[in-house]
Amino acid sequence: MALSDADVQKQIKHMMAFIEQEANEKAEEIDAKAEEEFNIEKGRLVQQQRLKIMEYYEKKEKQVELQKKIQSSNMLNQARLRVLKVREDHVRNVLDEALKRLAEVPKDTKLYSDLLVTLVVQALFQLIEPSVTLRVRNQDKSLVESLLQRVQTDYKEKIKKEVTLKIDSENYLSSEICGGIELVAARGRIKICNTLEARLELIAMQLLPEIRTALFGRNPNRKFTD
Repeated sequence: MALSDADVQKQIKHMMAFIEQEANEKAEEIDAKAEEEFNIEKGRLVQQQRLKIMEYYEKKEKQVELQKKIQSSNMLNQARLRVLKVREDHVRNVLDEALKRLAEVPKDTKLYSDLLVTLVVQALFQLIEPSVTLRVRNQDKSLVESLLQRVQTDYKEKIKKEVTLKIDSENYLSSEICGGIELVAARGRIKICNTLEARLELIAMQLLPEIRTALFGRNPNRKFTD
């Protein structure tokens, strides 16, 4: 039985409505899928950026902490250096005071004469030379000349050898030093400085640990004292 035009149109409308419904449902499905994928991707990107931000600030925090440690260490080192500087200045002041007292020694002729004899004989023991030239302060020349025989006798008694001594009348020690003497032998190739300043420096170097201990107490971080 043939369909009428009305029935054909009705069926066409029905098919179109079905297709449209299927299309709408498929579109909704696609939209939902796209929304889900979007949310997943958005969550992934947000989490990724969150981790980057956390890493960035963790790195910054570590850098700040490191800078604080470096600054603290620098300040501590600077404080230690200032303490050491003050201590060294104090030691230097003590040595300067000792030097001032040494400058008073030549005023005591008996004490200074005995000291000069001792300094010359000690130096002669180091030289063991038959002929030695003495360099003295200009103001000590007469005193030293009067002591030469005493020095030669003392030296001979102790080492059983003769020594010829002469004073260098062309090259004097500086009149600004506290006193003492300088011995020259072997045509100037050997020289021993036994001025009061030189002996003070030598003693100070040897006794520096004891001087520091006397002034500041024992250093608890130091295991050895030699």
